[in-house]
Amino acid sequence: MSSPPAPSAAKTLFEKIIAREIPATIVHEDDLCIGIRDINPTAPVHILLIPKKPMPRLCDAVPEDQALLGHLMLKATAIAEAEGYGDAYRLVVNNGAAAGQSVFHLHLHIIAGRPLKWPPG
Repeated sequence: MSSPPAPSAAKTLFEKIIAREIPATIVHEDDLCIGIRDINPTAPVHILLIPKKPMPRLCDAVPEDQALLGHLMLKATAIAEAEGYGDAYRLVVNNGAAAGQSVFHLHLHIIAGRPLKWPPG
């Protein structure tokens, strides 16, 4: 079981993108989340959907986050549809360092545009 990241006053990479301190290619933004193109894509479509509320990992969500999490799922579908892949895409959430999470701010990977194999990883 991986440990949560140490608390830090420093902004995460994604908080800096949300604050426009670091540039990114934005494909979606609303009051709750932002969607950006991954700078190291694993498929022709690889978009990161990031809640504006800082939440290090999915397992850090609380019952009050239910509406936000549902919003992210629905927006992921809308983004996949806008990219032309509404019927075939993969959503990935890495929860913790041992699962491949490298930025400790919850984000969904929307991946599409090539055949995806199972099991992943």
